[in-house]
Amino acid sequence: MNTLNVLGSPLLPCSYAPLTGFMRDGCCHAISGDVGEHLVCVRVTPGFLNHQLELGNDLITPRPELRFRGLKPGDRWCVCAVRWLQACSAGFPATVVLESTHADALKSVSLALLRSHALTPVS
Repeated sequence: MNTLNVLGSPLLPCSYAPLTGFMRDGCCHAISGDVGEHLVCVRVTPGFLNHQLELGNDLITPRPELRFRGLKPGDRWCVCAVRWLQACSAGFPATVVLESTHADALKSVSLALLRSHALTPVS
């Protein structure tokens, strides 16, 4: 399994509270079967959450059967690379945690764009 982040260093966990990742292991791993490619670790904002809700991707409502408590602004979460890019294009990007964003996200999103929305500026 490729466990590098977009910076080429070891992938760091995104969040354990709430527990994120396609496998709910805290990391934005590239997993066979994850057709959404939940590879981008973000800190969600109200704008991002509301934009996703308007698109039918409800990240706010708790879904206990999926081990999902619902997100609040400031939470970190692994999101689909294409969904993040869609929100970014619409003007509602969530802040990216580069160290916790899987390298495979670069297949859909440029590093320059991810860096421009990074939680911590990285040179």
